[in-house]
Amino acid sequence: MPEPLLLLGQTLRFKADPFRSTPDEAVRHDRRGAVLIDDGRILAVGRADDLGRAHPQTEVRDFGGDLILPGFVDAHAHYPQTAIIASWGKRLIDWLNTYTFPEEMRFGDPDHARETAERYLDLILAHGTTTVASYCTIHPESVDAFFTAARARGMRVVAGKTCMDRNAPDGLRDTPRSAYDDSRTLLERWHGRDRLSYAISPRFSPTSTPAQLEAMGALWAEHPDCPMQTHLSEQTDECAWVAELFPEARDYLDTYERFGLVGPGAVFGHAIHLSEREKDRLREADASLVHCPTSNTFIGSGLFDMEGLTRARHRIGLATDTGGGSSFSMLRTMAAAYEISQLRGRALHPAELIWLAPAGSGKALRMDDRIGTLAAGIEADIVVLDLASTPAISQRAARADDIWEASFPTIMMGDDRAIRATFVAGREVERSSQNGDT
Repeated sequence: MPEPLLLLGQTLRFKADPFRSTPDEAVRHDRRGAVLIDDGRILAVGRADDLGRAHPQTEVRDFGGDLILPGFVDAHAHYPQTAIIASWGKRLIDWLNTYTFPEEMRFGDPDHARETAERYLDLILAHGTTTVASYCTIHPESVDAFFTAARARGMRVVAGKTCMDRNAPDGLRDTPRSAYDDSRTLLERWHGRDRLSYAISPRFSPTSTPAQLEAMGALWAEHPDCPMQTHLSEQTDECAWVAELFPEARDYLDTYERFGLVGPGAVFGHAIHLSEREKDRLREADASLVHCPTSNTFIGSGLFDMEGLTRARHRIGLATDTGGGSSFSMLRTMAAAYEISQLRGRALHPAELIWLAPAGSGKALRMDDRIGTLAAGIEADIVVLDLASTPAISQRAARADDIWEASFPTIMMGDDRAIRATFVAGREVERSSQNGDT
């Protein structure tokens, strides 16, 4: 185990959800703060002078004016799509058939799955993301590769075998029985091992028959401590397709609800085109919604209603949705969330954007007792941001009157160059092993 370590720099501690209070009420900013970590956890957070006096023999890393935050949490991604990120054009269904499905066919090869999983995790660590919820492919090898790579890096991750038994090419379809059996075997192998969580993962209703959705609902009922992740109401043509495939359903959400796939622990990616009934039911069920802004703009899906859904007190996380999303960076994702909200008439405050990336996503994954905040007892996944990482950012931040003006240029223009350091379970990630995409 590494020795205790005291990190010095600017700190932001969230005392409350800034969507439900003012930034001044929700956040404590220490211009000269400190985070004490030991044995993979945060022992204390406070003022640098106070913690320094209380722990005089502890090793110190002084980051000066850099900003110490919880590691970013990406609540919805597809690691098998790493190599096809930023592929040109297409709407969702065409994009799946043209790029996604041909690439996912390759993941029955354990070596390909392993190499991609390792590259993907190194890429997101280079961007300060320390936890991710990812879909794998239908191949058990893709799940084993991802969890093996994450375990080697000490990361807390969520992942599961993607289940599809229709509307997908040969070689990418399973069956209700094999989806259940493979998922249960993988769940028993990986769930709860070290910092790994298994997610029951039907891709979305169009690629699962009612029989498969029923099988996934049965598996979740047997293992309710697992999350269940899927997609919901991403594009209007997708919603129309669902209505054709499930003519008896009240709406898109009902295609999951009737099979026991709506409840606490359910994580729905996108959730853009929701009816009032769906919104009410999701809130009543305490399910989570995940905003994927770079994906929603890149594939032309629509504008997520952050203002309305947060006002209604939904659980909302933030995600890159790589490779439909166009960046591995949660900073870029925060910037896109700001831009989408502006188009809907609401300027998100920097405190709200910073809260979404670790804390909001941690709550969406129901892991906020372990990750997503700077507090004693929380696992020591930490990112340190350089608030003057490029000349353009530096000249703007130099004019800042407060932490929000100082941090907002990095949110809007930052990339992996802004990541001064990343810590996973208290261990600093070696910069030489990271692969940024500047």
